[in-house]
Amino acid sequence: MRQPAIFFGHGSPMNALGGPYADAWSALGRAVGKPAGVVMVSAHWETDGLGVTAQEKPETIHDFGNFPEALHAMQYPAPGSPALAARVLQLTGAVQTQQWGLDHGTWSVLTHVWPEADVPVVQLSLNRRLSARQHHELALSLRPLRDEGVIVAGSGDFVHNLRAWKRDGGEAYGWASQFNDAVKAALVRGDDNALIDWVGLAEQAQLSVPTDEHYLPLLYVAAQRQPGDDVSFFNDVIEGGSISMTGVRIG
Repeated sequence: MRQPAIFFGHGSPMNALGGPYADAWSALGRAVGKPAGVVMVSAHWETDGLGVTAQEKPETIHDFGNFPEALHAMQYPAPGSPALAARVLQLTGAVQTQQWGLDHGTWSVLTHVWPEADVPVVQLSLNRRLSARQHHELALSLRPLRDEGVIVAGSGDFVHNLRAWKRDGGEAYGWASQFNDAVKAALVRGDDNALIDWVGLAEQAQLSVPTDEHYLPLLYVAAQRQPGDDVSFFNDVIEGGSISMTGVRIG
C-alpha cells in the first residue's frame, strides 16, 4: 500500500513530554498504522554534502540545552535500518554514516506517533550546498519509497522566527499568518514552484523564514505528491506569534 508523506511542525522540544500537539501526532499514528520504515528530513541535521544514518540502533540525540531533566532523560529506541539507508543511497547518492542518530526534530514527534518505537527510522541530512530547487529535485528521487511501504517525512516549521517569539503566547503576527496561509494554499493547489521560490509567497516572507533550515524539510514532503493525493493539515496553530506548528499529510 502506498504510504503518505508527512510534514511535522515540531516546535519546542517540550512537546515531547505531551500536550495538544502530541495528542494530534498520536492520532495521526493510529490513522496511518505501521509503515515498513520512515525516512525523516529534520531541520536539525545540516551537513556539507548529503548523509543518511545507517546504524542498526541509532542514538537518541539531545541537541538542546536548558530544558527539564525529564526531557534530557528521554530515549526513543527506534531501530535504524541499514537496508533502508542503502536504498536511500541508491536513490540519492547519500553517504551512509553512523556519526548521527535521531535528533529532537525526529524523536520528539515520533515518540508520540509510534510510542512503541517499533518502526525503523533513518534520517536524511539537509545538504547545505543545495539551493531550494535542488532540494526539491533531490526529494523527487525519493518518490519510489512510498510504494515500498516507507513514509517520507519532514520535520521543521513553516514559520520559525525565534527572535519574534512571545514567551507568554498571544496572537500570531500578521506576517506569520499570511505566510502560513500562503504555504497551505500552495500545497493544496500543488504549486511546488511557489513553495521553492518561497520569498515570493507572501509580503515580508523573510520574517517567517529568517533562515531556511526549518522550511526546507517541507519541500521533501511536497515533492512526494502524486496525482490523486489529498492534502490535509493538522496542528494548524501559530505558537507564540511566530512559530508555526502546522503539519501536512499528503496521501
